[in-house]
Amino acid sequence: MYRALWNLLPGPTFVKVILAIVIAVGVFFLLMEVVFPWLSPMMPYNDVAV
Repeated sequence: MYRALWNLLPGPTFVKVILAIVIAVGVFFLLMEVVFPWLSPMMPYNDVAV
């Protein structure tokens, strides 16, 4: 699977490494800023009862 994703990136190896890092950072920030805050109220750890 990773080989297929690597082959989809354009350019020589140096450009592929830079693009892979940029994409990984973009996915990270998308998850942290959009997905996780949206999902947080639905998680069961907010319903704590002793």
